[in-house]
Amino acid sequence: MAALAIAALSVLGTTASTQKTAPRAMASTGQAVWVIVTPVKADKRTQYERFINEIFWPGAAKVSGADQQAFRHTRVLNPTKAEADGTYSYLFIMDPVQKGADYDVESLPKKAYGPEKAAGYYKLYTESMAGKQKVYSSTQTQY
Repeated sequence: MAALAIAALSVLGTTASTQKTAPRAMASTGQAVWVIVTPVKADKRTQYERFINEIFWPGAAKVSGADQQAFRHTRVLNPTKAEADGTYSYLFIMDPVQKGADYDVESLPKKAYGPEKAAGYYKLYTESMAGKQKVYSSTQTQY
């Protein structure tokens, strides 16, 4: 699960982006929601955001319908300031989690670009990481 992303994700835009996205359905009572915190090295933020915005997210158009659903129900929040340790925490919110969809940040680029290109892309991702992702699995309440 640590490889989830989000990278699923994260990537509906950069901090500077003003692009509008279509409204999306959110989880109903009882549905699963994941929040993934991805720590990124301060000096690798540009590299990480390039991976997400120019490689990972655009690859969604090249994967199966079930995997595309995962992207449609994932949103990304970019950090506005550094954590106390100097890293930056990117949040991926899978809302709701799509049953049967692939959320693995290593396998999705393989499906989209093939194993050779994906290996290089995955290296960009892993080099930017400042530690393991934290995955919070939750259930939508009535509120």
